[in-house]
Amino acid sequence: MTTLIFTHSDCFAHDTGPGHPEAPERLAVVWEVLDREEFRGLERRDAPEAGVEQLARVHDRAYVDMVLDGVPAQGYHRLDGDTLLSPGSRGAILRAAGSVCAAVDAVMTGEAANAFCAVRPCGHHAEPARAMGFCVFNNIAVGALHARDRHGLSRIAVVDFDVHHGNGTQSMFTDDPELFFASTHQSPLYPGTGAPWERGVADNILNLPLEPYSGSVEFRQAMERAILPALEAFAPELLLISAGFDAHARDPLAQLGLTGADFEWVTRKLVETADRHCGGRVVSVLEGGYDAVGLAEGCAAHLRALMRA
Repeated sequence: MTTLIFTHSDCFAHDTGPGHPEAPERLAVVWEVLDREEFRGLERRDAPEAGVEQLARVHDRAYVDMVLDGVPAQGYHRLDGDTLLSPGSRGAILRAAGSVCAAVDAVMTGEAANAFCAVRPCGHHAEPARAMGFCVFNNIAVGALHARDRHGLSRIAVVDFDVHHGNGTQSMFTDDPELFFASTHQSPLYPGTGAPWERGVADNILNLPLEPYSGSVEFRQAMERAILPALEAFAPELLLISAGFDAHARDPLAQLGLTGADFEWVTRKLVETADRHCGGRVVSVLEGGYDAVGLAEGCAAHLRALMRA
């Protein structure tokens, strides 16, 4: 068993307009990484479309209907200040969420040790009834609730190392003690959430904000001293990763100083925890990353650690 890749060409059709950071070129960078010799042997599967019932486990049904009905025949439909729909968005947003559900099924049934969802748009800012920060549906939360409904899990964890706080995922998990969410993120920075005192109904939320210009030392300390011990105590039956690579030192939207070595290190540590508690079952989902070199470096490092599981 090895790492499965879920992706789809429909994800290129989500057009965000000229100059938008969350552009199709981001996925092209990831596909170029996947075409390297060291990753060429990984099995790729087409990401299926999520069904409305899967989306409605985490999003208000009225919001789901509004989004799907709002995909324009031409031009753009703006959901918030920086989140848009274009004529090609429907397939992309449904497959981005559906990829996580399919990846969960694959690791839960033993088809793969772990899986990586190379999809866009990202999802961790999307809240139950609104789009935010480039995110339409909350892909990782959809996958988490699918895991519980389909596979009967009672302890599901998400660790988010995107440079921006995953406010949407937190809002969906905070009142549910069976769901654990931990995040490192730059603060202050968009979206302005993720304070240490945001703890959830059963201390199931853990935020480790990092000051601007923090680097490897601060990031690794946050993981080793807080997040990894908390994850160990939670003992997840499935671990999901919001894998954003915009904490890379080159990224233009933030000011953290991580490198590929940091992404490889944290992935290895998370996989080791999953090995102890849930048979190594890990599903990783692409979130942010807006510098081509930084995204490629981070993604390659992340994949290497997943493959070595």
